[in-house]
Amino acid sequence: MTEPTQAPPSPAAANQAGARADDLAQTAHKTLRAPNTDGIWYASYPAGVPHEIDVGQYESIVQFFDECIARFRERVAYVSVGESMTYGELGRKASAFAAYLQSIGVAPGERVAIMLPNTFQYPVSLFGVLKAGAVVVNVNPLYTVRELAHQLKDSGAQTIVVFENFAKTVQDALPGTKVQNVIVTGLGDLLGDGLNVKGRLLNFMLRHVKKMVPAYDLPQAVPLLKALAVGYTRPVAPVRLTHHDIAFLQYTGGTTGVAKGAMLTHRNIIANLLQAKAWSEGQLSGEIETVLTPLPLYHIYSLTVNALIFMGLGGRNILIANPRDMKRVMMIIRHEKFTGMTAVNTLYNAFLENEEFCKRDFSDLKLAMAGGMATQRSVAERFKAVTGKPIIEGYGLTECSPIVSMNPVDISNLRDFEGSIGLPAPSTQVRFRKDDGSWADIGEAGELCVKGPQVMKGYWNRPDETAKVIDDEGWLATGDIGVMDSRGFIRLIDRKKDMILVSGFNVYPNEIEDVIAAHPDVREVAAIGVPDEAQGERVKVFVVKRNPSLTAEQVIAHCRKNLTGYKIPKVVEFRDELPQTNVGKILRRALRDEELAKQKSA
Repeated sequence: MTEPTQAPPSPAAANQAGARADDLAQTAHKTLRAPNTDGIWYASYPAGVPHEIDVGQYESIVQFFDECIARFRERVAYVSVGESMTYGELGRKASAFAAYLQSIGVAPGERVAIMLPNTFQYPVSLFGVLKAGAVVVNVNPLYTVRELAHQLKDSGAQTIVVFENFAKTVQDALPGTKVQNVIVTGLGDLLGDGLNVKGRLLNFMLRHVKKMVPAYDLPQAVPLLKALAVGYTRPVAPVRLTHHDIAFLQYTGGTTGVAKGAMLTHRNIIANLLQAKAWSEGQLSGEIETVLTPLPLYHIYSLTVNALIFMGLGGRNILIANPRDMKRVMMIIRHEKFTGMTAVNTLYNAFLENEEFCKRDFSDLKLAMAGGMATQRSVAERFKAVTGKPIIEGYGLTECSPIVSMNPVDISNLRDFEGSIGLPAPSTQVRFRKDDGSWADIGEAGELCVKGPQVMKGYWNRPDETAKVIDDEGWLATGDIGVMDSRGFIRLIDRKKDMILVSGFNVYPNEIEDVIAAHPDVREVAAIGVPDEAQGERVKVFVVKRNPSLTAEQVIAHCRKNLTGYKIPKVVEFRDELPQTNVGKILRRALRDEELAKQKSA
């Protein structure tokens, strides 16, 4: 890259230009010509992949679930804490839970919150709620009282299923909510039927020896085992669900502001299941596939890919309740054979930092999938060197259930990592909107916009927020800046909101992070923009060292070799760790907030 040959515009001029572009954008896109990118991706589709899917194959997720239970009844569906649950047992328990919910008056369309980690209880609760005709409200078990209270109030949930470790949080969050029913469960509850000695001992250890269950006072709470016992004695009242019924209120936006509930219908989720099935038809159907599931199932990526797509294959999910407990994770990896795994960049990076992981035999591994955040080239290359398999990257977002695009999958000849998020899925249209509101052509950057059957119904009780992201032609604005090449492959540049404006030049944090992450002495990195009187913003990076001797000067020198002048960080701060979401996505917003707070107090 070369230095710019002319002086960049002043911050004031850049702001005026931005304002003019915003004015144009509000009126331009409705009447502008279609871009030359439309449909060019079909020529790059793998052989046999259809351009369109038939969403009418299933009326609801429940119909899909019941079909899978009938087809794979004797197969193992889930593995947790060394125990197994078959599809047949999952179906029996989910039906019992649905019957219990109906017995306490949970009506179709009511919201039921699920606050559980990756244990047997999660799929039992998930499919039980759906079979009862209710709406699943997924809740991060690590939420604070404030975060949980917001989600319960906003969703209007009247019932919550919670892991006993987090029951105290529920207790403190209940005032002001509509919650009437609380179902509580412990880690060992579903590890066996009958006496379940292992489960009882595990619960005793966690409660009384390790003291991992804070005292709570929820007199209305019903143990999950008691709820199931009631449900086993009652039939499930059939509920006629349609494509337009809401299946999930999946909360999103917590990393950029107050969380909003994306209304995902049964049609949205079915579309994503069928899109993924069409994309990988014949690739993962010859034998029973086992997928490692370290990402929480309450997250949209793991929910759709691990809990639902692999269910359609009769797959076996190895549940990891806490991916941060690397000692426990490595014990599972040591004893379990798996043919697939899903993770995000930071988790793959953490695995690669572990000596035991790097020594493992990966001859059984067929497919390693990444999503949720951009995969850094350095991580992908190290993963290929260790496992012999490339990371296959896709792209999605909560508002799209989540899959938008995928890289071609050919198990016999996997493509090396190219940094592309792939091609639009069947029945999916993708365009890129430029700052002036017009559609971008091949090779031009713009905000990635999506139209398809997987796009959400809208935000729960937030028509104002819905109107900001879905226009009257049905295009969903993702907030991601990207570009499409002549073959139809998409490459993401960065988040629109994370873009740094240095003297009128757009600087994308992902590019800076990719460069710095390639330094052998760097473990993790995050780049943000901080206010600067002269330039508008300047680049600051936060670095977690792999080598303690690494200096700020070395980081900047490395950047000078790989980045043009205005992109080079002006400040390097070393940290022991970086703030992350529950799935390992680095929170640039938290770092920006810290910097702004420092400046205000200075």
